[in-house]
Amino acid sequence: MIRFLQPWWLLALLPVLAIAGAYVWRQLHRKSYALRFTNVELLRTLAPRGLGWRRHAAAGAFLLSLIALATAMARPSIDREEPLERATIMLAIDVSLSMEADDVAPTRLQAAQEAAKQFVAELPESYNLGLVAFAKSANVLVPPTKDRPAVTQAIDGLVLAEATATGEAVFTSLEAIRTVPADGAAGIPPARIVLLSDGFLTAGRSVSEAAAAAQAANVPVSTIAFGTDSGRVTIGGQSQRVPVDRYALAELAETTQGHFYEASSVTELREVYEDMGSSIGFRTEPREITHWYAGIALLLSLIAGAMSLLWTSRLP
Repeated sequence: MIRFLQPWWLLALLPVLAIAGAYVWRQLHRKSYALRFTNVELLRTLAPRGLGWRRHAAAGAFLLSLIALATAMARPSIDREEPLERATIMLAIDVSLSMEADDVAPTRLQAAQEAAKQFVAELPESYNLGLVAFAKSANVLVPPTKDRPAVTQAIDGLVLAEATATGEAVFTSLEAIRTVPADGAAGIPPARIVLLSDGFLTAGRSVSEAAAAAQAANVPVSTIAFGTDSGRVTIGGQSQRVPVDRYALAELAETTQGHFYEASSVTELREVYEDMGSSIGFRTEPREITHWYAGIALLLSLIAGAMSLLWTSRLP
């Protein structure tokens, strides 16, 4: 079906129709005027024998070319459906102050950033990818997208803050997954959450609540523990011990049928999406066909010119 991206330009047809009306009126007037002559020889010189309908063919082709040009100004287009992969992965990265510990070189946060960026580089381009950062609360830094540079840039810009809201990170990731357009496909897209963290929960809803929500949504959560039991950070001028809560992270992964890691190699992270599957929706995109109309107008103009030269030895 043809539709117009700028339909108001169809008003350009009005002067073309006016010219067509004037031409028809002129031809009828000329016929009436010619009947007043009684000199047959003079009439034959004014209207050469044999032209007949050809006298109007060039003018008709010319008017049609004007109609095509006027229509082209309205930017005609046809709709077409493009397949769109809906599979989605949300990266949730802990930016609590404990991630400043250097028991994982150079720091836990920098190690997590490098692992996340490697994961982004390895992820199939067809998948949607989003980013959540969490400390006292969880925030979507990049909603699900296929724009990998945007995610990488956001990872590089992570800033540390107080507290750790691990449960909120899962809830926020689930909300982001629900924003992925259906595009004609049924249900929510196949999705995974990859959560990179170190510390114990100190804010927000519990990890068990988050695990139940992810399980109900059929979204596995894979967790990666960064750090050792001997990690320490200086907060408020005092050195504090910041051990890793492996138990909570492992339980979250197990409950949701995800994977738990204490390492962060790209090879291990591939397991997160290798069994994800696919969900293809369709996005309707307009395909502009203005050039078709312009080409038709050019062809009709050439035909009009050729007929006029051939039959009347002049251009229309």
